[in-house]
Amino acid sequence: MLLYRLGSESRYAIRQRDEWRWLESDPWHDAVESWRLGSEVAEPERRPLAPVRPSKIIGIGRNYVEHAAELGNAMPTEPLIFLKAPSSIIGPGEAIVLPPESERVELEGEIGLVIGRRLRRGSRAESEAAILGVTAANDVTARDLQRSDKTFARGKSFDTFCPLGPAILVRPDLGELRVETRLDQKRVQEGHVDEMAWDPVTLVEYVSRHMTLEPGDLLLTGTPAGVTPLHAGQTVEVEVSGLDVLRNQVVSWSA
Repeated sequence: MLLYRLGSESRYAIRQRDEWRWLESDPWHDAVESWRLGSEVAEPERRPLAPVRPSKIIGIGRNYVEHAAELGNAMPTEPLIFLKAPSSIIGPGEAIVLPPESERVELEGEIGLVIGRRLRRGSRAESEAAILGVTAANDVTARDLQRSDKTFARGKSFDTFCPLGPAILVRPDLGELRVETRLDQKRVQEGHVDEMAWDPVTLVEYVSRHMTLEPGDLLLTGTPAGVTPLHAGQTVEVEVSGLDVLRNQVVSWSA
């Protein structure tokens, strides 16, 4: 089951196979089992927006051994948490803008976990239950700024640096997820959850010890090896198991 945020009214809809229906329930307060569906979504209204508007975006650094190695970083002994500004979010089809402050902006295709219920210091079972679903994400990074700063915030948080979507895959098999990133249709990244140092549920459990997770919050699970510089005119595609492709073009900043 795919959960979309659609159109100018920012309403949620459910797609099951080729059937699209408006969601009459609140996905952030009502249990999935009780969701009520309404009328069919007309074809012109099936324009996906970024599927979440989180209170915070939590990133995990160096969750794939090969990615840590390609940047010359040692693997951490526990998950490496950073925060990314929610204002960096864009949806499918929107442009990634290269800021003039950076000379090297890189793609980072990732599996994004969408939190569906409030969680604070959750057990493993509670943490798994708190995951509403997953979405495709691109943790775009100004690598030169990330390396020059003591924190990741500036290099991660420029406007347009967090493409998301097109939908949320609700209640997936978390052990069977994979992510693939393509640049101008050429595959540059590929990763499976089995290759993560810390699996998705462990990450949610760990993060919830340090900050309260709210419904709609987004947790980025780390990127596989193959981070690649972006240039104006290119197209980035991120594909996560069970989801349509997240596609964004790259443009230069213009005053």
